[in-house]
Amino acid sequence: MRINIQFKDRVGIAHEILAVFALRGLNVVGVEVDPPNIYIDSPELLEFMLPSLQQDCDQVRGVGKINILDILPGKRRRLNLDTMLAVMEDPVLAIDANGQVVVANAAAAAVSGMTEEMLCQKSLVDLLEDSSVQEELISHSFHVPSREVILNGEPFWMDVTPVSEPITHDIARTGQTVGAVLTLHAPRRIGGRLHALQHSEGSGFHFIIGESEQIRALKAKAAKVAVVDAPLLITGETGTGKELLAQACHGVSARCNAPFLELNCAALPESLAESELFGYMSGAFTGAQRGGKPGLIEMADGGTVFLDEIGEMSLYLQAKLLRFLNDGKFRRIGGDKEVKVNVRIISATHRNLHKMVQEGLFREDLFYRLNVLHLEMPALRERPDDILPLARHFIERACTQAQKPVCRLNSAACAALVANRWPGNVRQLQNVVFRAITMSDQRVLGAADLDWAEGSITADEVNIDAAESWELTVQAFESSLLEKLYLQYPSSRKLAARLDTSHSMIAAKLRRYGIPKR
Repeated sequence: MRINIQFKDRVGIAHEILAVFALRGLNVVGVEVDPPNIYIDSPELLEFMLPSLQQDCDQVRGVGKINILDILPGKRRRLNLDTMLAVMEDPVLAIDANGQVVVANAAAAAVSGMTEEMLCQKSLVDLLEDSSVQEELISHSFHVPSREVILNGEPFWMDVTPVSEPITHDIARTGQTVGAVLTLHAPRRIGGRLHALQHSEGSGFHFIIGESEQIRALKAKAAKVAVVDAPLLITGETGTGKELLAQACHGVSARCNAPFLELNCAALPESLAESELFGYMSGAFTGAQRGGKPGLIEMADGGTVFLDEIGEMSLYLQAKLLRFLNDGKFRRIGGDKEVKVNVRIISATHRNLHKMVQEGLFREDLFYRLNVLHLEMPALRERPDDILPLARHFIERACTQAQKPVCRLNSAACAALVANRWPGNVRQLQNVVFRAITMSDQRVLGAADLDWAEGSITADEVNIDAAESWELTVQAFESSLLEKLYLQYPSSRKLAARLDTSHSMIAAKLRRYGIPKR
């Protein structure tokens, strides 16, 4: 039986309580003292003995009530800590002040290829490829920044947490550091955390808003393409949502539970883009982080890497990417060891890669490796039926962000939005809506509240006074606009070129409104 005896602390009282057990011939296998409690584990103590034991203990000055326990607190804490360590997916090592391993979890044992007992007989010098790590930790009292280490041939990002004694009144014990806890993160685990932070809302085709014929066809084709584990190239104008489409394809693929990491090739210079994509070794270049750093390809192992604006990638990086696409292997900057990972590459561009290949600005062999599967993201002006659903979605989001009641659009605003050419596509529409919500205090947004970019249809071109409903207003505006422009561009193809939209849509609109008039 395990019991708890309360007492008023004084010198020798724990010894006197244990003497009571000795006089009664009760064997004690465990004792924990934490004033004002003493916890005792005595297998020979039975419940019917407690009243007489209480009487004997009452003879000891300062002893209080005896309570039954299911387990000693210290043992409970050890069991909880052992369970916590066992379920942790990251390897964890606790070391003493000399770098000797004193505690290791199951993940550390699995990575090192040793049992937990064997690990506790090793020091960091025995385990890590760089023998200077232990000396660095000890010399800096374990207060060192995170760095990369190699354990059993595998790279890990190591976080160091010093372990110090509690500060006491004892001059000889003033909270000095007695060791550290080392947490090792595999590159893929780091990539998983980045993915979780960047894509907390999830992904899927339902995030692509629109029910137009073009979007329905795109989603149907993308659903087939997404499940094929091959490189995918997404083309389309800037601001159409190519990254959203890439995320959706990853979200329904067999790699959906692995990281989706992206790199904008146009946002970084060549040297920085290379280190971000492929990583580097310690001392690879001036300013390189000590211990090295994994790149996106390494952290996305098992998942997807999205290369946005692939047309802006330098020829040198194109060659290195082609090498990786050939066999899944690469070398970090400054490294001599090949790393093999399983990653799907999805790339996107608004540029004409065919033309770039002809001009020698893009490698032809890389183009064909990237363009195994292909999706074209339509421009917003080619799917006018999606403009208002998108605008309402952005209004809800903007109102939530601005902490305002949800606004709505009047018929004139709806007509103006649909009539706009949207050279900046969905991104421009989002910005226009956000500015309108930010600057207006009205619950109903009109055409005058929309801050248009240069070259867009203005509010003056919409007959606000004649507006009855947004459907009728849109129809009236489209009919008037096409009738006027048809006089200057008397064919559906010329008119489509003037309005920078598809010929099929213009032809359908002309038939709908009976233009030209017979």
